[in-house]
Amino acid sequence: MPAADVMRARIEAFQWPRGGIAVTCAGSGYSLRSARTGQPVARLKPTGEEDKVQVLWWNGERWGASGPFGIATMPLDKALDYIAAEPNFWIHA
Repeated sequence: MPAADVMRARIEAFQWPRGGIAVTCAGSGYSLRSARTGQPVARLKPTGEEDKVQVLWWNGERWGASGPFGIATMPLDKALDYIAAEPNFWIHA
C-alpha cells in the first residue's frame, strides 16, 4: 500500500467524535469533512518527514493556521487527537 493510502487509512480508522469524518485527497493533502453535515473540519498536509503533518482549520472562507503561533505541525496520531479534542475545528460541522 502506498504511503499516502496508509495515511488515509489511519485517518479514516480513527475514532472520530460528532458523527465521524469523510476524507478526500486533494492537492498535496487530505481534507476532512463532517460525515454528518459535509462541512469542513480540518486539512492535513504531509510534510515529507516520517508521518508529520501540518494541521489547518477552516476559517469560514479558506484553510488557515490552526494554532495561535502559525500552522501546527505534528505526528499524525497527535494531529488526529488534536482535531478530535479541539472544539474550534467543529464550529462549521
